[in-house]
Amino acid sequence: MFKALVAEKDAEGNFTLGVKELDEGQLPAEGDVTVAVEYSTVNYKDGLCMSPSGGGLVKSYPHVPGIDFAGTVEASDDPRYKPGDKVVLTGWRVGEIWWGGYAQKARVKADWLVPLPEGLTTRQAMAVGTAGFTAMLAVMALEDHGLKPGNGPVLVTGAAGGVGSVATAILANLGHEVAAVTGRPEAADYLKGLGATTIVPRDELNTPSGRPLEKETWAGCVDAVGGVMLARVLAQLKYGCSAAAVGLAGGAKLETTVIPFLLRGVNLLGIDSVMRPYEDRVRAWGRIAKDLPMDKLEAMVQPATLADLPELGKAILKGQVKGRVVVDVNA
Repeated sequence: MFKALVAEKDAEGNFTLGVKELDEGQLPAEGDVTVAVEYSTVNYKDGLCMSPSGGGLVKSYPHVPGIDFAGTVEASDDPRYKPGDKVVLTGWRVGEIWWGGYAQKARVKADWLVPLPEGLTTRQAMAVGTAGFTAMLAVMALEDHGLKPGNGPVLVTGAAGGVGSVATAILANLGHEVAAVTGRPEAADYLKGLGATTIVPRDELNTPSGRPLEKETWAGCVDAVGGVMLARVLAQLKYGCSAAAVGLAGGAKLETTVIPFLLRGVNLLGIDSVMRPYEDRVRAWGRIAKDLPMDKLEAMVQPATLADLPELGKAILKGQVKGRVVVDVNA
């Protein structure tokens, strides 16, 4: 038997969410690796999966949410993993259409796992989680398109959130001047502690300018907001520079023109973390272990237990979670 956060719906559609005892025989039979989960985390998708609608992501009940986890292999039918191996999982629609990490045990496909990088603990890996993994992918994409320290300020939108917090810390550690956008003035000291040199109030970028091009300002951008803000950022990028789009907290619609692309040669880079190939995952996790300062990572952490998750799910959907939540599933 093991503990798990279970979402259920009865025949009338009534929704419940709470911690229950499950039997190992209830885990997905199609999985080939059983993991003793140690830590998980909370992302925006997790909030959706813990809501009564399932955010359109959960297809069947009962369901165990949790799109990320880290732990120790307990049993494996795949030669790539053996009992005692430390592993990390993010993405692959685990926690959405497949039982996830809000449990003391998980059974998944070996293809979805990544060995825990040397230098990281399972707790640190979940302080990173999908949010930090996505942030690292965004930084790598910007570097692949020419971003170097000294090119100019790099903008991070939604900077106090999970992706933004990690992106700010990584970029600052790499020697970039980081401008952090937030709608929460109280988060300014937190963001400066992560390495931000400038705090940009959200209102400065959250209304349309009506101009296809604005003053060349940013050498790059990690954008977690989308919508109007991303349109403004594209018009403000320096010649040949790029914005990495990682989220849509400000809306999925993008109203812009092709002028920044044609006259300034800017790039809009889409960042997907869910179906990312194994080689990219290993590279990104290796960079995280090397380029994310662990003291800065710890400063982002809010500890939690399985019992805390229903309220945290509601809070993250309201934009009320700062930094990274680390869930100790055995607490």
